[in-house]
Amino acid sequence: MNVLKGIIAEIKSHEGISLVKVNSNNFTFSSIVLDTPETAKYLEKNNPVTIIFKETEVIISTDLNMKISIQNQIPCRIQSIKKGIILSQINLVMNGENIKSIITTNACKQLNLKENDSILALIKTNEVSLSAND
Repeated sequence: MNVLKGIIAEIKSHEGISLVKVNSNNFTFSSIVLDTPETAKYLEKNNPVTIIFKETEVIISTDLNMKISIQNQIPCRIQSIKKGIILSQINLVMNGENIKSIITTNACKQLNLKENDSILALIKTNEVSLSAND
């Protein structure tokens, strides 16, 4: 599991759902939360939160200028690759913070991924969870 610390920068709520922007290491994550500031007290601007997303939800792109609907497009550098028979773990560095991606080894080969490559890590907004810091 990828776990990062962040600060809530913006909250837009409507009909029990909130789009929350969270700053972490010079990147702003977007997250959909099935709560509002009225139902979840931690949803307040400038509050510290924990950002959580699965390694299997981190998509890798070698196209650094993508125009797609995924809001979380994080510029990263590949620190290392652990290739397995079926799956590969890609260890990434984002502004000094480490995150991981697990993709198929076939996709890793097709993209010709190598250490120190610059890539985009893509994470759908609904795959980013937030947790209150206690």
